[in-house]
Amino acid sequence: MYLIESKRNGEWVYDPGTVMAIQEYVKDHIFLDDDVLFPYMMEPAVQIGKFQNAYEEINQPYMDANDIKMIRRESGGGAIYLDDRNISFCFLFDGSNDIYGNYARLYAPAIKALEKLGVDDVEYKGRNDLVLDDKKISGAAMTLHKGRVYAGYSLLLDPNYEAIVSVLDPNQKKIKAHGIQSIRSRVGSIRPHLASEYQEMTVWEFTDYMLCQLLGINDVTEAKRYELTPDDWAGIDKIVAEKYHNWDWNYGRFNQFEYYLTERFPIGTINVGLTIKHAKIASIQITGDFFGTKDITDVEESLVGVRLRKEDLLNALEPLDLSDYFGNLRQEEFVSFILSEKVPAP
Repeated sequence: MYLIESKRNGEWVYDPGTVMAIQEYVKDHIFLDDDVLFPYMMEPAVQIGKFQNAYEEINQPYMDANDIKMIRRESGGGAIYLDDRNISFCFLFDGSNDIYGNYARLYAPAIKALEKLGVDDVEYKGRNDLVLDDKKISGAAMTLHKGRVYAGYSLLLDPNYEAIVSVLDPNQKKIKAHGIQSIRSRVGSIRPHLASEYQEMTVWEFTDYMLCQLLGINDVTEAKRYELTPDDWAGIDKIVAEKYHNWDWNYGRFNQFEYYLTERFPIGTINVGLTIKHAKIASIQITGDFFGTKDITDVEESLVGVRLRKEDLLNALEPLDLSDYFGNLRQEEFVSFILSEKVPAP
């Protein structure tokens, strides 16, 4: 496995947009003879999933006051807070193996590595979480791209509970009682569970240790590396300017609607904004923290102009395999959700 570090001229890069652009550039343009691992940290930022509406997920005034950035990733999943107190890992795997959708397999090396530090009882749980004492210490995301699996997760060594609770919109169903105590009850920290001899590990020492474990080496100097070239950096800078530092990518596209539906499914939360005219869908937008391999606009476009009748909705969706867009969700479930009682948009 190759190691690609977020370094420029020998210095670590912490800008969230640049960190994301490095990963996108490599997955689109660099094809090596082995899998790839990217470790990264970033300045405080909220990273949201590809299909989420930023305005439904974040507390923008708090973020502005505390210089916290917002960045949209290319994969699905929910909103997470990232900073330089915790480490994240991103991977590019050969898509011919069975890693896609197999979060237990993705997490297995990390669980084994944590156990060597004395962190017992770590387990994969739910849809895509890693938990310790029933508290979340990691959430993972995956997508398929050009025959490779693009996957990643963060490990919460020293979570900033105040920031985690404050950057999230208080109306999210995932947080029953908005406050730091509610976050502490569901978000965990790795450090208290480290064996005594590892309690003083810095985040960089923890990172180097995890890299060695994930790469199967004894020292990070032994890593098989790919160094980004000046041409690579020119391509990365272009992506940063056109996408990750672009308001339209991070915040744009999402609108206000006459009706608003939201429901939690096993595959994640789905939000639907609807404008209805003459009993037909005049406009629709679908957001949420689900995972999909195809653009959700395919589903939206298939439903515009369709009558709000079960038979018509099912017929409109019949050409589409919804598992490509949401995961394991049947058309009947989705149509029943759309036809449920509508409420005015918030």
